[in-house]
Amino acid sequence: MALKLYPIGIQTFERIRKENLLYIDKTGYVYRMTHTSGKHFFLSRPRRFGKSLLVSTLESYFKADKELFRGLQIENMEREWTEYPVVLFDFSGGKHQDAGQLRRYIGYMLEEEERRFGIECDAVDENVRLENLITSIYEKEGRQVVVLIDEYDAPLLDVAHQDGQLAILRDVMRNFYSPLKKCERMLRFVFITGITKFSQVSIFSELNNITNISMDNEYAGICGITREELLTQMTADVDELARKLSVGREAAVRLLTENYDGYHFAWPSPDVFNPYSLLNCFSRQKVAGYWF
Repeated sequence: MALKLYPIGIQTFERIRKENLLYIDKTGYVYRMTHTSGKHFFLSRPRRFGKSLLVSTLESYFKADKELFRGLQIENMEREWTEYPVVLFDFSGGKHQDAGQLRRYIGYMLEEEERRFGIECDAVDENVRLENLITSIYEKEGRQVVVLIDEYDAPLLDVAHQDGQLAILRDVMRNFYSPLKKCERMLRFVFITGITKFSQVSIFSELNNITNISMDNEYAGICGITREELLTQMTADVDELARKLSVGREAAVRLLTENYDGYHFAWPSPDVFNPYSLLNCFSRQKVAGYWF
């Protein structure tokens, strides 16, 4: 059986599915998260652990692009496939910035979303523009809005040890996020990812309806590749690596475990392999260090 190509450096669910690249099926988690009593979620995971791909998967799901999910777990779970308007803010491009640069970057992202939905806004303040964006989309589309925020903490990580600068950027971010609670009735779903949860970022105190699933048992395997996924969805890849290394299958699994396993985000938790390292190992057919 021919192996699928690996999506190394590709974090767009639509592209992975349309180009028939290897996709480890996480759609069962997507269904579970979008069909619970909570509507606002936060997930923390290390860099290159699949957070952006998860955000992209949620985007495709809420856009009801059913064809992309054919053959995946969620196909047998979802019956309605209701389409919702989705706004996405990716803060990964907001690094090494002062307050003025960060505000301009947020303004640029807001302008892109306003243009996409045909909305005009004369306001300057980011919180007013976000509230207007959500309200206008809700009234225009007649449906609740989905807000996805990827790497919310990227602007803050670079100044984490600079108390003065951190406080300034934190206030900019807090101001931007503040409408998310006020607009609750107009929101179908809010999902925020980051590398860490800054204890002093008031987004988490103001958004007191947000559910932090970072260390929940039921979501421990939502990012990364679990041992079960490795031995089932990647079984052919394991066999090919074993052949390349001239070792038995069990020896190959042991090598992969010794080098790329060891992540646990809850207790009890499945064994979680580093996805970036694992995909690079299979792609290059060589057990080596790929992640720092």
